[in-house]
Amino acid sequence: MAEEKALLSVLRGEARKIPPLWLMRQAGRYLPEYREVRATAESFLDFCYSPKKAAEVTLQPIRRFHFDAAILFSDILVVPDAMGQLVSFETGAGPRLEPIETPAQAARLGEFKIEHLSPVFETIDLVKAALPSDVAFIGFCGAPFTVASYMIAGQGTPDQGPARLFAYRYPEAFAKLIDQLVEASIDYLARQIDAGVEVVQIFDSWAGVLPAHEFQRWSAEPVRRIIEGVKARHQRTPVIAFVRGADAHLPKLTQTVGADGYGIDTALDPAWAVAQTARNVPLQGNLDPLALVAGADALDREIDSILAAFKGRPHIFNLGHGILQQTPIENVERLVARVRRGA
Repeated sequence: MAEEKALLSVLRGEARKIPPLWLMRQAGRYLPEYREVRATAESFLDFCYSPKKAAEVTLQPIRRFHFDAAILFSDILVVPDAMGQLVSFETGAGPRLEPIETPAQAARLGEFKIEHLSPVFETIDLVKAALPSDVAFIGFCGAPFTVASYMIAGQGTPDQGPARLFAYRYPEAFAKLIDQLVEASIDYLARQIDAGVEVVQIFDSWAGVLPAHEFQRWSAEPVRRIIEGVKARHQRTPVIAFVRGADAHLPKLTQTVGADGYGIDTALDPAWAVAQTARNVPLQGNLDPLALVAGADALDREIDSILAAFKGRPHIFNLGHGILQQTPIENVERLVARVRRGA
């Protein structure tokens, strides 16, 4: 019987001497081979909807570094795109959406059309066929609050102010939008699993700006509902919740939302996270992406500190946020070698 993949075993509660390793945004602009493929697509959204190209860049970091997991190359904003909201990406400026400024505009959103995302499921087919047998395959979606923050503002914002203000002014309309995104996310993740991913991660990149009550209402509870919905269809598929900025909310999250693993961001002290969560709860993280850019002794110290903090418990080595474009490839090679040497 084949040995279970390292990432899957950790998400089932196994503490491994050498933790599985993957990096958020590992398929990206820091790789020259990624930039070559990206240059052949007219727009970023076209890139995401081009199965052969998306599959190729999903596999590139696996070929180069043999990480323990590949993560589907796509974007969290394909969900509002499949709901009929106009979505585009401007080079150097990030995503642009038709803003939702009133409840009436929110009410005009269409139903989530899962068939619109058929190129994503085709990408999964292609990756699955080419992935090494010991590498796990991760699918993902954005959490409702994070996705809604882009949908309402029409772009990324420093403090997600437009979405937060919308929620205060129009709580019923905001709740309805969150509900729509919860249901769409359940369908989307379930279809990714049907297509062949083995793990799914929910990214709530901007929930950390929310006050405590709003955090529970607009971040933790919607994430819990998504996990519950996915588990109803795929009980054994592990789910990772990455709620960036969760900070003091982490202990309650691990007790209430039902994920199989929890990502922690760069700002959180690993020793505190370990002390505040049950020993059998898998945690993922949390190297500073800038330490990976810096490299040399600074990188080694941070790696060793994280390995020591999580020693003896289920841990997935990762960054505390996405890899940065300016990251030297040799520093990623150094990271992989040092993690696999063990603490």
